Amino acid sequence: MSKKSKTRCIGILTAGGDCPGLNAAIRAIAKAAMNEYDIKVIGIHDGFRGLVENRVTRLDNRTVSGILTMGGTILGTSRDKPHRMPMGGKLVDMVDAAVANAKNLQMDAIVCLGGGGTQKNALRLQQRGGIPVLTLPKTIDNDVAGTDISFGYDTAVTIATDAIDRLHTTATSHHRVIVCEVMGHSAGWLALSSGVAGGADVILIPEIPFEYDKIVDYLLERRRTGKRFSIIAVAEGAMSVEQAKKMEQELKAGKKKDKKKREEEDTVSTLPIGEEGHAVQLVREPRASTIARHIQERSGAEVRVTSLGHVQRGGVPTPFDRSLCTRLGTRAVELLADGVTNVMVAYKSGECVPVPLEEVAGQRKTVPQDHELIRSARLVGTCFGD
Repeated sequence: MSKKSKTRCIGILTAGGDCPGLNAAIRAIAKAAMNEYDIKVIGIHDGFRGLVENRVTRLDNRTVSGILTMGGTILGTSRDKPHRMPMGGKLVDMVDAAVANAKNLQMDAIVCLGGGGTQKNALRLQQRGGIPVLTLPKTIDNDVAGTDISFGYDTAVTIATDAIDRLHTTATSHHRVIVCEVMGHSAGWLALSSGVAGGADVILIPEIPFEYDKIVDYLLERRRTGKRFSIIAVAEGAMSVEQAKKMEQELKAGKKKDKKKREEEDTVSTLPIGEEGHAVQLVREPRASTIARHIQERSGAEVRVTSLGHVQRGGVPTPFDRSLCTRLGTRAVELLADGVTNVMVAYKSGECVPVPLEEVAGQRKTVPQDHELIRSARLVGTCFGD
């Protein structure tokens, strides 16, 4: 016999970048909702765009069977925002269309799986359209505020650490410096954790601006003491002291918005729109390439670059992420059954708890410069370039 629920029908969408664990979370939400509470579950394709375009699928046990270990998302995803959606080569406010479709489908709430941008878009949908929402924190960057960890992060750390482990063998064989770039535009959690776990000699993260001279001096000292190689783990958003000062000046002058937000806006406003209405991304040179050139010129060392890119977001989620997604997803359904909405289900001190969405939307969790992992890394001789 099904348990009583104040929620009768929910929609599920995955937004932002794909991430290991999305399917595990979809499975947990759908199975708990359908089997325990007899809640109707509707899958929304390709994030908020699918809601705007009314592209949905009724989920059942067969649909979500066997997806626990699958990477990616069976629903598809996009970075489109309902209030600034590329339509016919223009940016259009489609919030009203999204709300109308949700109401026509008789959704009592929409469960949104995503990172920082998704938290903001979900809250905007609720505030402007009155549609109850509930979110789960997803990102390999681990920068969603209000939660100790986001799902997908553990898998990405495992992948990045494995890559750094493998780079050790070729670096020492050829007496090289190898720069390994991992994701992390504005937060260095991934570079920090994988760099420490992989024994990187230098770790560069956005929170700690670096000086090339200090990195080069450190590498030359390693060479003088007989070290045959060096590994540098770099977050894609790492910047030099000069770059950080320039950014600070621009911010004070009011000429620059939040870095990630500006990049997203620039992408939409200046890049061509693809056949399906999405902004077309241009290929960008990895930050690690610039850093490698500077180091090679100043040190005379042979430097090579490895940029992991989207490898970090793909493949099978780790057991921890599968378990975390299952816990977050089932807790989300329990809250919905009790009529609790407009919250993010966070993982705090080992428990899955609701956090008001207004408290986390628009916030970013960055690495404190006095974080214990940074202190530990410094104690074992790791250089941060500062």
